[in-house]
Amino acid sequence: MDETRLRGELREAALAHRPDRARMLVRVERGMTAPGPGRARIPRSAPWASRSRWTAVAAVAATVVGVVGLGGLAVTALQDRPAPPAGVTVPGPAARAAGTIDPGSNRWWAQSDLAVTTGAEVTGVTVEVRVALNGGVVSTGHWQTRPADDFTVSAAEESGALVYRWTLKRGRTVPAGPHTFAAQYNHAEGVRDASGDTYTVVLSGRDGGRTTLRGGFG
Repeated sequence: MDETRLRGELREAALAHRPDRARMLVRVERGMTAPGPGRARIPRSAPWASRSRWTAVAAVAATVVGVVGLGGLAVTALQDRPAPPAGVTVPGPAARAAGTIDPGSNRWWAQSDLAVTTGAEVTGVTVEVRVALNGGVVSTGHWQTRPADDFTVSAAEESGALVYRWTLKRGRTVPAGPHTFAAQYNHAEGVRDASGDTYTVVLSGRDGGRTTLRGGFG
């Protein structure tokens, strides 16, 4: 039996998934006794043919059964294993935010309060409060309820707004709970329009998930 034909027999048996030992023995014996290129047919009447033929048949059949058994195991394992999703998205930390103008503000000065509540400890925080440059806005300070040493803070004019930015330092964390970030500034006399003011909060969890919150103060 040539190698190509033997491979075909093995592949056909493996695809069946339910091996029939008796049937395979007959098929393998038939293949081994059939003449192939450059090979003489083994006479069934030869005194040594029966023992030799059945020894070879048993060995090949055992191999086929083993292949089929392993094939069935592999198929079962693949069927039981859930396919990985095309893209994995890790949910970010649960959080909410709200921007308001502090009730202590007056006709010449104001404070924008950003309340951020986190549902779990976060390892990364970036907070931006953008105060539109209308009515002579000038920064007078900022603060937050978390320790000042935990953040890098800046206030600068960017693209028509006074931008306050808090960035949590590497290695620091913010626990679950309510937190406040406040931006203070002077403005022209009168009631200032805060409808153009906005905030952005980006929070990162230990598992790599990220949450982004956006809103306004109007």
